[in-house]
Amino acid sequence: MAFVITSPCESEKAGECVTVCPVDCIEEGPEQFFINPDICIDCGACVSVCPVDAIVEEYELTPEEEPYLEKAEKFFGNI
Repeated sequence: MAFVITSPCESEKAGECVTVCPVDCIEEGPEQFFINPDICIDCGACVSVCPVDAIVEEYELTPEEEPYLEKAEKFFGNI
């Protein structure tokens, strides 16, 4: 499992998540930040610092949020 950054990040892009990630798996994309699902170690450090609560665990994604996992996978070239 990995964490996924969802729609609230699209308008925020604050970036606190990047500085606390111990494995550097979060990168800035053109419209939001993305978490690399292959590198994420599920530590949850990013969740607590996100000012807009945009980060959720992959298994907690709603059907409306599932495209954000696909966007992350595409961003990192995983699909």
